[in-house]
Amino acid sequence: MRTVALTPQKRTEALAALEASGTEGNELDVLVIGGGVTGAGIALDAVSRGLRVGIVEAQDWGSGTSSRSSKLVHGGLRYLQMLDFHLVHEALTERDLLLKRIAPHLVKPVSFLYPLENAWWERAYVGAGVALYDTLASLAPGKRAMPWHRHLSRAGMERMFPDLKHDAAVGAVRYFDASVDDARLVVTIIRTAVSYGALAASRTQVVELTKRGTGVVNGAVVADLETGKEITVRADQVINATGVWTEETEALADTEGGLHVLASKGIHIVVPRDRIRGEVGLILQTEKSVLFVIPWSRYWVIGTTDTPWKQELQHPVATAADIEYVLDHANAVLERPLTKDDIIGTWAGLRPLLQPGTKEGTSSAKVSREHTVASPTPGLTVIAGGKLTTYRVMAKDAVDFALGERAKTNPSITDRIPLVGAEGHAVLQRQARRIAETYGWSRPMVEHLLHRYGSMLTEIIDMVEEQPDLAKPLDGAPAYLRAEVAYAATHEGVLHLEDVLLLRTRLVYEQADQGLAAIEEIAEVVGARLGWDAATRKAEVESYRARCEAEAAAAAEQSDEAAETVRLKAADVAPLRPLGGKAEPGVKPGSPADTPAAQGPAGT
Repeated sequence: MRTVALTPQKRTEALAALEASGTEGNELDVLVIGGGVTGAGIALDAVSRGLRVGIVEAQDWGSGTSSRSSKLVHGGLRYLQMLDFHLVHEALTERDLLLKRIAPHLVKPVSFLYPLENAWWERAYVGAGVALYDTLASLAPGKRAMPWHRHLSRAGMERMFPDLKHDAAVGAVRYFDASVDDARLVVTIIRTAVSYGALAASRTQVVELTKRGTGVVNGAVVADLETGKEITVRADQVINATGVWTEETEALADTEGGLHVLASKGIHIVVPRDRIRGEVGLILQTEKSVLFVIPWSRYWVIGTTDTPWKQELQHPVATAADIEYVLDHANAVLERPLTKDDIIGTWAGLRPLLQPGTKEGTSSAKVSREHTVASPTPGLTVIAGGKLTTYRVMAKDAVDFALGERAKTNPSITDRIPLVGAEGHAVLQRQARRIAETYGWSRPMVEHLLHRYGSMLTEIIDMVEEQPDLAKPLDGAPAYLRAEVAYAATHEGVLHLEDVLLLRTRLVYEQADQGLAAIEEIAEVVGARLGWDAATRKAEVESYRARCEAEAAAAAEQSDEAAETVRLKAADVAPLRPLGGKAEPGVKPGSPADTPAAQGPAGT
């Protein structure tokens, strides 16, 4: 397939086409609101059915929940305890599809130890559960994507994870799941959808849902947050996939119907890989949730928590209390306890917890154990709940629901559509040595590039051929090449400096300085491609520095309320607009985010 670059010009063209949909005969078939993994999946599903599709996102692609997960693609071992075999089988089927066909470059196997405290009954109980997990995975079509689980003695467990306390377990069960860079998954899905013809615009906020005379939703008024311009988009069907913002978006339709969604905060900490001796991950049961210790590249990811979040929705942060909770539970099984000084990064995300039932006035709904699709008013479809692993099924269900009877003759085919970068990935893997030798890269660097870009690595190489100094690592962040930063600006929809450091790379939490040692070099490379003058470059650097300082200060606070107050002192690069005279979605009037200082420069 022809891969389309997400350039600023492409975004401008998409906005022009969306505006043109307001004229008769140019209407979209589907307008998707929300550019997380579900919205991106919906856009791809719809465009691959031959529909004319637009997707808008108020922030950067994947900037909400979809970039703040545990970064696992898994079946949900804990759902077996609830006897939800269908859900586990569905998720395992999707896991294997991603591994084998849809995104083999992005999704990689990872194994975990489930430590056992009892040599007899717990080994039998857990072993039976994991055996069932593997059996359900075997029901997926085609060859198994993962090895079968294994039982380990205490000695075998300690060989695989030397830093597990000797008295923490008598043995373990080792099983396999998969991991993914969630933010890269989202932007890759978006690029795939755009390559098939979808119109996509980030930093574009829906401020009103429009209706025709009969009261049927027929589009939206959207604001380009980069220019301030508002346009009207017309569509036969509008699909709301805004996660924790679901109810705020529903309210734009002036309907009492829809779905109830509450936000639950989960946080993760990041520590260097050499701080914990282990070859595999750990999964631990806590009194509140499951705690994962996940091996990832040059570091470990440890989390998560599960606490109600009642503050603004855009900037959840990890508090000192959250961090202490994760450290305490990890240290309960680690031979060498971790301290706050070991932490190089944190992130906090909000789970959209779907509440039972639907609001009064909702005409119909399709409900699964994990997600629900409903129509609060004609012309508007809402989907909420779910998990990262099953985004494709959620997308299929949403488009099926919006199309109604038409879906029977125009079914989803996304189970057979590889994402950009998947086709040809295996060939480049076999050429890795030659590529490394040609451009002076280490084998780990080439593996890093293949994992992030797959066969799109050839586009990185083209840039290096044109400008050889792009082959060099960043001085202050040598895990990334200058070419990767340039590519983010020219191909991956970057509009601001923070888009690179937060989502196109993981520098914000994988280096103790949040990537600040490389900030000037990154700004130079990005600015040269986005046409920034010196003043713009300086403003982008200062904005990112302020964000890092605010999040660090928030992490020193004990409560969500105090942390929010500190975090919101840093202005956003493209502030969201208040909706209908109300505060921003999830922001209470009078809160710090409702003040001019929090609305951006000059109170805009």
